[in-house]
Amino acid sequence: MRTVPSDTAVAEEAQRRRVTVRGVVQGVGFRPFLYGLATDLDLAGHVTNTGDGVVAEVQGALSAVEQFCDGIAAQAPSAALVESVEHQLLPLADGSGFTIVASRSTESPRTLVSPDMATCADCLRELADPADRRHRHPFITCTHCGPRFTIVTGLPYDRAHTTMAGFPMCPDCAREYADPGDRRFHAQPVACPACGPRLRLLLAAPGGTPLPSGGDDPIAEARALLAEGAVLAVKGLGGYHLACDATHAGAVAALRRRKARGDKPFALMARNIADVEHLVHIGPEERDLLTGSVRPIVLLRRRTPAPTATGVPVPSDAVAPGSPDLGVMLPYTPLHHLLLGLPGDPAGPGLLVMTSGNTSGEPIVTDDAEALERLAHLADAWLTHDRPIQVPCDDSVLRVCDGERVTVRRARGYAPLPVTLPVPVRPTLAVGGDLKNAFCLADERKAWLSAHIGDMDDLATQLAFERAERQLESITGVRPELLASDRHPGYRSGRWAERHADGRPVVRVQHHHAHVAAVLAEHGLDDGRTVIGVAFDGTGYGDDGAVWGGEILLADYAGYERFAHLGYVPLPGGDAAVSRPYRMALAHLHAAGLAWTDDLPCVAACPPDERRVLARQLARGLNCVPTSSMGRLFDAVSSLAGVCHRAGYEAQAAIELEAAARAAHVETHGRGYAFAMRTPASASTPVPLTADAAPVLAAVADDVRAGTPAGVVAARFHHAVAGLVRTACVLARERHALSTVVLTGGVFANVLLSSACAEGLRKDGFTVLRPREVPPNDGGLALGQLMVAGRASDG
Repeated sequence: MRTVPSDTAVAEEAQRRRVTVRGVVQGVGFRPFLYGLATDLDLAGHVTNTGDGVVAEVQGALSAVEQFCDGIAAQAPSAALVESVEHQLLPLADGSGFTIVASRSTESPRTLVSPDMATCADCLRELADPADRRHRHPFITCTHCGPRFTIVTGLPYDRAHTTMAGFPMCPDCAREYADPGDRRFHAQPVACPACGPRLRLLLAAPGGTPLPSGGDDPIAEARALLAEGAVLAVKGLGGYHLACDATHAGAVAALRRRKARGDKPFALMARNIADVEHLVHIGPEERDLLTGSVRPIVLLRRRTPAPTATGVPVPSDAVAPGSPDLGVMLPYTPLHHLLLGLPGDPAGPGLLVMTSGNTSGEPIVTDDAEALERLAHLADAWLTHDRPIQVPCDDSVLRVCDGERVTVRRARGYAPLPVTLPVPVRPTLAVGGDLKNAFCLADERKAWLSAHIGDMDDLATQLAFERAERQLESITGVRPELLASDRHPGYRSGRWAERHADGRPVVRVQHHHAHVAAVLAEHGLDDGRTVIGVAFDGTGYGDDGAVWGGEILLADYAGYERFAHLGYVPLPGGDAAVSRPYRMALAHLHAAGLAWTDDLPCVAACPPDERRVLARQLARGLNCVPTSSMGRLFDAVSSLAGVCHRAGYEAQAAIELEAAARAAHVETHGRGYAFAMRTPASASTPVPLTADAAPVLAAVADDVRAGTPAGVVAARFHHAVAGLVRTACVLARERHALSTVVLTGGVFANVLLSSACAEGLRKDGFTVLRPREVPPNDGGLALGQLMVAGRASDG
């Protein structure tokens, strides 16, 4: 490394620049990358982390400085996301060599924290190498993989600002950490068996505190317990999982019973793709998701029937009863790889159920003491360690629809990456909804969506919301001046916003308007672009106090008009109708003027005493809020067709109806069903069009009485809903000259419906926008809320 010469002629050829790099550039090996780039180009200077990003000062030949700046984005580490590179000329200075200097704090951090990343191939090779000093080390990591977001306590991203601060590096790790040529150069979570976190296995004790197992190999003991049918609480990156052998019917049934899971599907963790190829269809897009650096749960279409092969593990039928999909993920931590077994390990479970460590409806457990208490009735043992989890982060859930990625739950591996907004917003906190809660912080053109929080009807979830909100504020530096929430007066999220407003304005945003606005924001549409927004879901508070959910809006960020909706029917008993789809079927039959005859499955499923009470309730309108919900119509048809009469989890009836339709294999199955579109009595009356489901219900009832298979009925119903969407959108285009359609809301998590609607609309000449990075369900509400609130507050 040379000192910049003092000769004037040579000095004129040299240049010094300060280079500020923003984006995901901390915790991904960016400073070592810049160190290597600078030294290769014979540049002097230094690089440091700040709350604003990574800042380097480089000095040397002008051509070398320019190569350095050009190479930053072009050659960046694969886990990095370079958003901007800014240069500033500085006076030349004395000195030689290039160094990494101590990080500098700033009052308002604006760098992006990296999500957690799956164990890289290099670390996996070391994990399996008996000659490596990290052989079988459950916390092996480097600059290319491992925990990031879930261990960050502050910025800039240094070990002192992570939960690894309590683990001083041993001399060997410190030497690697300080060596620019080492893969662990400035890798903040670096550790080894001598200085890193410690794994331990605790066994449940009857009526007492769990006790240490007493063995010297917690992994081997845990694998043995799993093989015997035990349920284990396993501490992961962002919380505890509950794990059991997926091929052990008794273990799966015990976990389902203890967790109060109903029939809700469990996710599987497989050692590799080969272990699940006989169970599910895996396309190239799904394969990339399964094996990439995130490794989310991927919803894969089941093979029907699943072939069996000698020696190939087959999960218990109780893993995902009635679901058309299996949720599958591959191991993403060293501990997972060890649990499933490395090459040469004794045989053990090759397929594990891996589900969130909680009782249904509660948030995922992160605290060790809390895990021993809250999971005591669920787990037979705890495989835990002493590295704290700073913020909860559940597994992300994705699927592929028409070759495009669809995010069902946005969490590990994606949070807290921001969404770039098409228009600037003031500092805003949008608190989301009460189901599948996720909140969003935004400022200027960046919106940081939180990881999935959960359902806000539980106090523990509300406390998790508060902790996560504080942490996201601290790492983004956003200090909200405005709050946004759903219009529902009873939502706990909205009440939280009101309690914590502290004089700041709170803007209430209509539920389905927020759904549409979220898709507009994700796709980069700017102000003034009105679209046809098809928002189908289970529930959303309407302007008239009814429960909306089958809405076709004409919307932009500033406002919306209700162009059409599903006709109102009574929702008898609120939540009772949601958990017992046969009640919704009877309500729809009543509204359509169709008789409750004993030859209909939904009538037979309703106990006679309840049927009599329900008839009086519907006749008198007692405790019957009107609803236009498409989700509830799916429930009704599911029961009417004899598919599902009782729902143990959200959308079970609709999911099983989709499964039946997929199994039928034929698109329209001959005679189709059709909704009746009712127009206002007077063209001058500002009343939306109404889609009347009565003809569809009558046709379904006729088919059921005629013995038509449930799958055919289900397929015809899906075709009818897709036809309704096409008809309404064509009418909207004729009357308002609009050509872009947004498909959103939880109902469009149904890939059969989403694909049919998109295909038909494109044939009709529409541009179709669907959620991809942001969930179509209520997990994406907050993004739309903040976009709408910003326009409302400006007005």
